[in-house]
Amino acid sequence: MKKNNSFQSRSRLQQTPETLTDLDNKAVAVMRPLFVWLGLLLLLLTEIGCKKASAPQQAPLPVNVLTVIEKEVNEWDEFTGRLDPVESVDIRPRVSGYITEIHFEAGAIVKKGDLLYVIDPRPYQADFDRAAAEVDRMDAQLKLAQIELNRAKELRDKNTISASEFDQKAATFQGSAAAKSSAEAAKNAAALNLEFTQIKSPIDGRVSDQRITVGNLVQPGAGPESVLTTVVSVDPIYAKVDADENAVLKYVKLSEQGKRVSARTEKIPAWVELGNETDFPHEGYVDFVDNRLDPSTGTVRARVVLKNWNPNLITPGFFVRTRVAGATPYRAALIADKVISSQQGLKYAFVVKSDNTIERRNLETGPMFEGKRIVKTGLKDGEKVVSTRLQLLQVGMKVQPIPEEAPAGGADAKKSAPQSKNEK
Repeated sequence: MKKNNSFQSRSRLQQTPETLTDLDNKAVAVMRPLFVWLGLLLLLLTEIGCKKASAPQQAPLPVNVLTVIEKEVNEWDEFTGRLDPVESVDIRPRVSGYITEIHFEAGAIVKKGDLLYVIDPRPYQADFDRAAAEVDRMDAQLKLAQIELNRAKELRDKNTISASEFDQKAATFQGSAAAKSSAEAAKNAAALNLEFTQIKSPIDGRVSDQRITVGNLVQPGAGPESVLTTVVSVDPIYAKVDADENAVLKYVKLSEQGKRVSARTEKIPAWVELGNETDFPHEGYVDFVDNRLDPSTGTVRARVVLKNWNPNLITPGFFVRTRVAGATPYRAALIADKVISSQQGLKYAFVVKSDNTIERRNLETGPMFEGKRIVKTGLKDGEKVVSTRLQLLQVGMKVQPIPEEAPAGGADAKKSAPQSKNEK
């Protein structure tokens, strides 16, 4: 047994040199990449350390700044609507007949009482003459009945005629008086029909075109086929708008708090602009608010009265925007809208502190006023707010504030901070 063990030991010893060589090769193969990566890491760390040691301190970032101003502001509520005439009339015939004359130009301005159409008056003139003659006949009969009644009174006082005969004379007189009144009523009706053959404008305004031309038969009626033309007033003019329910509830609350008068009790000033206008140049007032909210639209109809600034061109139907004061005036900060950023619904701006470092301020904003955004909280009068390079700013960063000048003469006259190549 011992001989066998010694033989195996000698066999292992004979194989050892070759086996050691293989193990060394394998170890070198495994360690070589590790040494390579370790060397590269040391080289990289050395290079970074050298760069940090040699890099100079970063200069303050030049940025444009705007100054916050504080003043008394109004919050405006805006609504859309359409211009509507104060008066609008469909011109219809009141008697039947043939059109013989037209006395207006299509689209012209007409005055109340101006003649528009003439219907053939001859049949109605004949009816009037007949009625007038009937009145004269009834008047003659009444006079005769009056004379006979007076004579019957004298005879009755002398007991020459019976009471029955006297009563007949009195009844004849009363019948003649009633007949004359009926004849006069018929004459008045005939006179009205004769007058209706002249169709006149009932209002001042602008007339439409001739829906019916000369020679056509017209008849009274309520349908659209009986409309001869239309007349709409042009000055003053209405702007009818629909106010949403939330706005109405806000006004009710402000009225209850005594901070705003109600349009139902006072005339609320309002300003109007057309679709191609700005700054609401036309002033009027709210004179009517409807008595109910439309449940299908969630709005209440309101009406603004204003003077028509160009009656020759501005007509009912134009689209308008209307502005009214949403609350009583109050003091607030104003700043250009471009300096305000938003993140997940939160408004904020970058303010330059006294040591020229950046501070981020959360803002509560309101509507626009005189071209600037109302800031209710977050900014104070005189503070500097960054208006450029907002994407490069960080809280605590040093900056070089450069006041931004307001545009002059309609041109962009700004003193801008220089831009980096990346920003360009």
